[in-house]
Amino acid sequence: MISMKKSWRCKRIFFLYLLSICVFFPLILLSERLKHVLYLGKKEFVEDLPSIKYRRDGERLSVVETEGDEGLKVPDLVVYRDGSKENPKSNNSSGNAADLFGKNGTEQKVEEESKQNPQKILSTPSGRKEQSSLTKIQHDKSIRSQPQRVTDEKIKQIRDQVIRAKAYLNFAPPSSNSHLMKELRLRIKELERAVGEASKDSDLSRSALQRSRTMEATLLKASQAYPDCSALVTKLRAMTNRVEEQLEAQKSQAKYLVELAGRSTPKGFHCLTMRLTTEYFALHPEEQNFPNQEKLDDGDLYHYAVFSDNVLACSVVVKSTISNAMDPEKIVFHVVTDSLNLPAMSLWFLLNPPGKATIQIQSVEKFEWLAAKYNSTLKMENSHDSRYTSALNHLRFYLPDVFPQLNKIVLLDHDVVVQRDLSRLWSIDMKGKVNGAVETCQEGGPSFRQMDMFINFSDPMVAERFDAKTCTWAFGMNLFDLHKWRRQNLTAVYQKYLHMGLKKPLWKAGSLPLGWITFYNQTVALDSRWHVLGLGYESGMARSEIDRAAVIQYDGVMKPWLEIGISKYKGYWSKYLNYDDPLLQQCNIHE
Repeated sequence: MISMKKSWRCKRIFFLYLLSICVFFPLILLSERLKHVLYLGKKEFVEDLPSIKYRRDGERLSVVETEGDEGLKVPDLVVYRDGSKENPKSNNSSGNAADLFGKNGTEQKVEEESKQNPQKILSTPSGRKEQSSLTKIQHDKSIRSQPQRVTDEKIKQIRDQVIRAKAYLNFAPPSSNSHLMKELRLRIKELERAVGEASKDSDLSRSALQRSRTMEATLLKASQAYPDCSALVTKLRAMTNRVEEQLEAQKSQAKYLVELAGRSTPKGFHCLTMRLTTEYFALHPEEQNFPNQEKLDDGDLYHYAVFSDNVLACSVVVKSTISNAMDPEKIVFHVVTDSLNLPAMSLWFLLNPPGKATIQIQSVEKFEWLAAKYNSTLKMENSHDSRYTSALNHLRFYLPDVFPQLNKIVLLDHDVVVQRDLSRLWSIDMKGKVNGAVETCQEGGPSFRQMDMFINFSDPMVAERFDAKTCTWAFGMNLFDLHKWRRQNLTAVYQKYLHMGLKKPLWKAGSLPLGWITFYNQTVALDSRWHVLGLGYESGMARSEIDRAAVIQYDGVMKPWLEIGISKYKGYWSKYLNYDDPLLQQCNIHE
């Protein structure tokens, strides 16, 4: 009995064991295979994902190639892409499409692409995979290589919204506090704060775009509240006119301030003048004299004249001329200033002598005959600009009287810098003319001027005597034949036209138009390399033209010694000043 129970128990265990093997072992095997299959499937799916995108096209090409052997019509050499605007048959049936992509056409297209890119292969699935990868890479590169265009459409749209909102605000009375008016004011403030100083769409934040949409909704409410479009157009036109008037007023004010700054003298220059004047009067009379004064009337030397009340400007003219001269001992400078600046000018050149050259400092008040000839006329001038009414500015028309012993002289303005030796000027053939100057009538040039820009040719007398198309020339560096000047009596011609101009408006203020008519048909053109203008304003003068010029001039209001001077041109002037000089340091004059 006991043995039977044991045998039955063993059988039951055996059957359970077999049952577990038959049930669980297949499940284990199946799970292992599923893991392997899922892993391979996932890997293959990830690897072939780019090729799946193009698989349909590849299969279609294979099918077309197979069908091409059945005698399809040979297509034209011009193959259109599906969906192209140039393809007139893009919407045709599949049969017509098959005609466009026949065997020859497909092979030709593939051949042309293979010539452009030999790595493109369309014959095998692996080739399709490589083609898809290369196509994707090239597409990405082409996108990156295209320059990103900077747009400001949204900026303009937002600004238009602000203008429209302000126009609607103007419809309501100033004391209106309606809900719509409050909302418009709030939207304008929010939108202006959100945009800030943005100049292109990429600078805009998300909040700015969101506020723009909110503003558009508010403007829609305003348009419903004020449906009269004609009234809105009238209001916008009035706003435009008011803004244009404000803009013109701002431009006029800016121009006036720049001109005012150009006429002013830096505080450091006033300090320098006072210190020099004080020290000059502390000198003994014999210490106030300059050497080599016997050369002042020597006609065989090179004589230069400068008329100015600016000490440092005259210093740069004298030093730059002498520094670039081949024979500085043959140079004689005649500096004429006013009585107020005569002591300061004299002491500066006594402390900073011009080397081997000779210098003479005179006061314009010394010429007593000038008071009778010009000062009475000066009182009739209406201009408040001392540059035009100053006797120093008009003294150039009295050169034969100022230098009665000389027959030839070069007149330099105080805003020039000499960069070359000027001795060859004395050997230029004047062709019987009185004045040698660089012309400024080249249209498109930085210093282009016409006579009718400064002279009133609507006056019959002016139109009869002068030609508006006559080539103009520049003051700044001029070679004068004083002997022929005296023979032509051109100073009397100048005085006649000066009095005529005071009676009726014949020209704009200044000495330049007077010079054009005084030396009319009496001027010979010099090579443009002798004298280059345009450094006193934004003329766009090329550095190569400046460097090759013998004389450069800072004509205009932006002089190199002023804060408004153009920084890129200041170096040509400042290199001839020693800013370590104690007097300059004490007066806080720096580069």
